[in-house]
Amino acid sequence: MHTKFYQPSQTLTGPAYSPWFKMLATVVTVALAGYGVSFALRYALVDYSWGVRLLFIAAMLMLALSYAGFLRSEVTIDAEGIRQSWLWNRQASWNEIRSAKLIGIPLAGWLSPPRLVVRTGNAFTTFNGGTPELLAEFARISLAYQIKP
Repeated sequence: MHTKFYQPSQTLTGPAYSPWFKMLATVVTVALAGYGVSFALRYALVDYSWGVRLLFIAAMLMLALSYAGFLRSEVTIDAEGIRQSWLWNRQASWNEIRSAKLIGIPLAGWLSPPRLVVRTGNAFTTFNGGTPELLAEFARISLAYQIKP
């Protein structure tokens, strides 16, 4: 029988990435897409094999999908666990979590806030928080699982 070690006080849902991070993703995406178009015009992709063309199209498609994922990704913390939507969904139920730690990138906290890294069995899952409320809940989760017996 598993008991739930942590229970949030309320269900919390919010964006996984902050407005600053989304703005940076927009700038980088526009720059990469512009470079891709420039490359395609300079090197006339029609002169290359289908393999090269398909690789180029796949790269541009992955860029677009990643960008859409950054803009739409949401994190939900509820009685069941933590979930984050993206290109593929990540989730961890409270029963599965063995430890949790809040980590950040040194000297880049202004750009990318700390992330919650959750250990479930032999796997690690990372969750992003784009609002102060989510980050505060991440801190409570991290504290609760640091002292887990």
